[in-house]
Amino acid sequence: MDERTLLAQIAGGEDSTRQFKADIRNAESLASEMAAFANSEGGTLFIGVADGGSVPGLSRADVSRVNQLISNAASQLVRSPLTVHTENVVLENGNVVIVLTVPKGMDKPYFDKNGVIWLKTGSDKRRVNSKEELRRLFQISNQFHADELPTKAGIDKLDKLRFRDFLRDVYQQDYPESPEDLTRLLQNMNLATDAGKLNLAGVLMFAERPEWIVPQFVVKAIRYPGNEIHATDYIDTEDFAGPLRKIFDDAHAFIMRNLHKIQAGRGINSPGLPEIPPSVFEELLVNALVHRDYLVSAAIRIFIFDDRIEIISPGHLPNNLTVEKIKAGNSNIRNPILVSYVAKGLLPYHGLGSGIKRALAEWPDIDFIDDNEGCLFKAIVRRKAVSTDTLVTDSPKKESVSPKMASMLSPDINAAIMDMIRQDSTVTSEIIAKSLNVSKRTILRRLEELKGQGVVRRIGPNKGGSWEVVE
Repeated sequence: MDERTLLAQIAGGEDSTRQFKADIRNAESLASEMAAFANSEGGTLFIGVADGGSVPGLSRADVSRVNQLISNAASQLVRSPLTVHTENVVLENGNVVIVLTVPKGMDKPYFDKNGVIWLKTGSDKRRVNSKEELRRLFQISNQFHADELPTKAGIDKLDKLRFRDFLRDVYQQDYPESPEDLTRLLQNMNLATDAGKLNLAGVLMFAERPEWIVPQFVVKAIRYPGNEIHATDYIDTEDFAGPLRKIFDDAHAFIMRNLHKIQAGRGINSPGLPEIPPSVFEELLVNALVHRDYLVSAAIRIFIFDDRIEIISPGHLPNNLTVEKIKAGNSNIRNPILVSYVAKGLLPYHGLGSGIKRALAEWPDIDFIDDNEGCLFKAIVRRKAVSTDTLVTDSPKKESVSPKMASMLSPDINAAIMDMIRQDSTVTSEIIAKSLNVSKRTILRRLEELKGQGVVRRIGPNKGGSWEVVE
């Protein structure tokens, strides 16, 4: 590196990968800076550069002393020892700037002499002071994974029928007769801890009610009117809990029922095709459930708008993965136990790293956002404008759609409810919900809104009464 290149780098100022030191006299302080870089993404120390960016440099005597401090700090005061690189850049005035490069650590976490773990935060550093941060460091170095976390659930929380069927279908093995044999089998399958408790993977896949044990790991879905999030107004909403397979099936069904059905050249009595291929959401949902960060206590969220569907997973992309890399088929296994069982048919799975590529092949108009600051990953599936002439509605009878039934395709669900009441004043909320392919809760809320607006009224009791539209 020459002086011109050095000054160009210094001009960029300090950040999470670049730090200035006018001089170094404390080896322990230097060791903590090295550990912080190694525990993060690596970085460079410019020794002989003041905090403000001025470049006084070091004298020849100082260079010898500082290089000795660097050697001692890297080999004796950081655990595990670091291999660093130094380069001396001579300035016009004859002084020297030492460019100390610390690589990203391969044996994280790194400790200083006092056993403290440091991380970079912008141009500064801070101590790791929580179990979650420590677990994440071990996770990054593949020494620990969230899906092997112990839970408080014993083997009595297992869904016996689900696990029995899995053993029979995948391993051609009978369900163990004794609790001792069952515990031993679960431990051998990496689904239980040495203490005989189910780990997180065991709970998520095979517990009878996972939401009672880990209530944060559910899926929350909302269909909003328009293209923005509303504080109170929504068309359809539902929370999905249970084993991973049930969550996947229910969440996929929610998305599909909120998509348009189009004729796509079919006859008028055909059920129509979804506006976006179902396989797109199969791939994206499997990706969200299997590769999310289970160290983040948050739900997966599904937002459906008129112009897009968003699937938001807790946790940004791990390690060195980028959006460009996952589009190319690269992957990093964050939850290896879950991946191994999903590959056995627990979910629709077609191979590590292929899901994103397959979704894009089916529907290229998908955006991916890796939000490091917000600690989330977002897949945004863009919807295309659909002509009302091509829309179809599900109907239990093989007959043409009447003008009144066609009105149910309108985004205004209130108008569709009123049309059904006009056709049958005794219609129930269950029938309306089924006909409009939304939840009963949504219909009950809409009916209350219509009653409050004075446009419909209830005549007689809830059972045996009827509805009336106030024209």
